[in-house]
Amino acid sequence: MEAVSPSPALLPGRTRIGRARIGTEKSPNQQDVGEPVISSDVSDIAADLAANATLLEIAENLGLSPLLDRGTPFTLAEATTATGVPEARALLFLRAMSAAGLLERDAETGPFMPCAELADRRYEAGYLSWSLNANRPYIDHAERFLREPDAAGRQHQRDGRRVAVSSRWIGSRGFYPGVLSEIISRKPRHIVDLGSGAGALLIRLLTELPTSTGVALDLSPGACEEAERAGRHAQVDDRLRVVNRSVETLVDDPAPLDGADIIHAGFVMHDVAQHPEVFASVLRACREHLADGGCLVVTDAVPYVDTPGERAFSALFSYLHETSMGVRLPTEDRWCELFRQAGFSEVATTTLGMPGSRLFVATR
Repeated sequence: MEAVSPSPALLPGRTRIGRARIGTEKSPNQQDVGEPVISSDVSDIAADLAANATLLEIAENLGLSPLLDRGTPFTLAEATTATGVPEARALLFLRAMSAAGLLERDAETGPFMPCAELADRRYEAGYLSWSLNANRPYIDHAERFLREPDAAGRQHQRDGRRVAVSSRWIGSRGFYPGVLSEIISRKPRHIVDLGSGAGALLIRLLTELPTSTGVALDLSPGACEEAERAGRHAQVDDRLRVVNRSVETLVDDPAPLDGADIIHAGFVMHDVAQHPEVFASVLRACREHLADGGCLVVTDAVPYVDTPGERAFSALFSYLHETSMGVRLPTEDRWCELFRQAGFSEVATTTLGMPGSRLFVATR
């Protein structure tokens, strides 16, 4: 397996924010009042992160992300078409992106080029976007979620698009690389992805494994439609089947699992695990329908990890899931125990880049 991604507490080209130098130093112009002084590198990092996250979210909302994802130069005309706003107004935003260092431009009238570090900046921004924007209802209505979690959950729901976008940004460095490496190294002929969303991971796998086939299963009709469109765009639709169903339905009808060499479930099993009997039945169905030598690969989270590089984000992730989503994450040992109870012969665990995330590989 390739090296896992760096913890976001130590991002590429950054200092560790959680270990910032804070003391009682003073500049020549400061009075000796004993006030703590935050080192300039920390304030620079915080300001850059806030600005980059905001600009990248605006770009996403304007429809510019496909141009940024290309990694090649694009023109003002292309940006205007993508955003649907007047050229002069689109130019204002592109100039701001350039001034922030997210875009590069050689001449006043030349094309725009995403900066070489854009993927890193987007990964970093993902944590801020997920924490403060995707989970905004849980923040704004924190007291009610603690007092009346069920009623609050029905009334104050997250924006699914914001959750998906920020999760994708985090996943680009935080867990996708480890999952892709694990699955590709096994050269599976048939892959089933549970809770596949818009199918990005499975489509990437089918692109890397040109003779493999796959099934994408998700509860959301919109996500399934997007997965079908993305499959056609990537020209893997002849090897991809999309199934609009919940994971729980596999207990009564496990047909979508038939013949899988790899069954993957990304950040969906912790929801199923809140219903122990159903979860146990889902795990047994997965094991029974795997091909000989097949594996269940689960990407998920464990609660309140206390190691320095994981503790802060893990604490937030665990708290929000328990208090606002009604999800109590299993511990790492408990995950492994549940896989073994379902009959899996061997369970291996790998720590991934996103704080608190783990890759479980359970062998049939």
